[in-house]
Amino acid sequence: MPQTRRRQEPGTGPGVVGIARVDTRTKNLTKRLKPGDVAVIDHRDIDRVSAEALKACRPAAVVNAAASISGRYPNLGPEILIEAGIPLVDEVGPDVMTALHEGEVVRLHEGCVYVGEDLVSKGVEQTSQTVTAAMDEARAGLAVQLEAFATNTMEYLRKERDLLLDGVGVPDITTQIDGRQVLIVVRGYHYKEDLATLRPYIREYRPILIGVDGGADAIIDAGYTPDMVVGDMDSVSDRSLTCGAEIVVHAYRDGRAPGLERVQALGVEPVVFPATGTSEDVAMLLADDKGASLIVAVGTHATLVEFLDKGRSGMASTFLTRLRVGSKLVDAKGVSRLYRQRISNLQLGVLVVAGLLAVTVALYATGTLPAVVSVVAARLDDVMSWMRGWFVDAKPEAFAPWSGTAGPHLTGI
Repeated sequence: MPQTRRRQEPGTGPGVVGIARVDTRTKNLTKRLKPGDVAVIDHRDIDRVSAEALKACRPAAVVNAAASISGRYPNLGPEILIEAGIPLVDEVGPDVMTALHEGEVVRLHEGCVYVGEDLVSKGVEQTSQTVTAAMDEARAGLAVQLEAFATNTMEYLRKERDLLLDGVGVPDITTQIDGRQVLIVVRGYHYKEDLATLRPYIREYRPILIGVDGGADAIIDAGYTPDMVVGDMDSVSDRSLTCGAEIVVHAYRDGRAPGLERVQALGVEPVVFPATGTSEDVAMLLADDKGASLIVAVGTHATLVEFLDKGRSGMASTFLTRLRVGSKLVDAKGVSRLYRQRISNLQLGVLVVAGLLAVTVALYATGTLPAVVSVVAARLDDVMSWMRGWFVDAKPEAFAPWSGTAGPHLTGI
C-alpha cells in the first residue's frame, strides 16, 4: 500500500505529465483516451487510421512499447503524430504494458518514463528528423514487402478459389440486395469526410447501407441506420448491433467465430460467414453474390501501403476481392478531397438578395411594381381573413386546454 501511494504521486521534474491509459489494442484505447492523457500502446508500425484516431483524442503524449516504424514499409502514422505536436516515445519494451497501470500519473522526459521518481522504462523520443530518416529506410525495403504480397496473393487464391470464382460458401441473408445499389462503409482513410460528401447520393438512390465493424457506428453517427453489419465484431458498439440491422459474423475457416458469442448475448441471432480474408472482403463478396447492381465503397483499402497498413498477410485477399467484384465497385475514397462546395452560405445569401433586388428594379422600371404589390397585398389579406374566420368558427372547447376558460378569449377575438 505505501508503494502504491508513492507510485501514484506525480513527478516534479521536467517533461510531459499525464494520466496513463494502457491498452495493447490502439482502437480500444482511443475509446477512453481523454485530452491530456498519456496513451501507452504496443503497436508495431502505427498506421494512418490509428494515428488519426489518437490525434483526435489530443493526448499529451504517446508511449509505444514496439517500434512505430519497423522498416517493413513506409507507414504514415508516426509522421501524423509528430506533425500534430504529440510527443512519441518509441520502443520502450513490452514490460511497460505491465509496469504501468491504468490511471497512474506518469512523466515523460528525454525518452524516459517515470512514475513518481521511479524510472519505469526508457525508449527513443521520435522527432521529425528521426521519423524522416526511418521512412527513407522503409521505402528502400518496400520491394521485399511487394514480393511477400505477391506470395500471399497466390496463397489466398489457392485457399479461396471456390469462393472467389464460384461464390461457394456465401450464406443466405434476409436483406434484399438484388438489383439495388450498396454502400459499404469501412472505418478507413477519410471515411467521415467521404460519407458526408455522399449525402446527396444516399438521399437520391437509397442504397443498402452495410457497415464493416466500426463502419456501422460511422453510418449511425452520420444520421442513418445500417441495413447490415458485417465483421468479427471487435470494434463495433452494442448500439449498432441492436439497431435492427442484419448481423453477419465473419468467422475463420476452421469454424471459430470470436464475435458470435457477443452478438448472441445481446439477443441477436446472426448469420455466420466463414472466410479467410478480411471483413471488408466478406462485405464486398456478399453484396456481389446477392446481386448488387453497384457497390460504392467508403474507407476501404486500395493502395499497397494501405494494404500493408491493414496487415493480415499483406491484405492479398482484398486485392483479389476487388478483381472479383470488377466493374461493380466504385471507390469513393478521396471524393471529399476531389470535390468541395465552393459557394459558402454567405455568398448564397448575397446572391439571393441581389436577385430579389434586380427583380424589384425591373418591376419598378416597367411600371408594374404597384400592380404586383397590390396583388401580393390582396393575397395576404385573403390569408388573414381565412385565419380570422377559422378562429371565430372554431368551437370554444377546442381552446379549453390552452385557456382554461375559453369564452372570454373567444369574445376578445
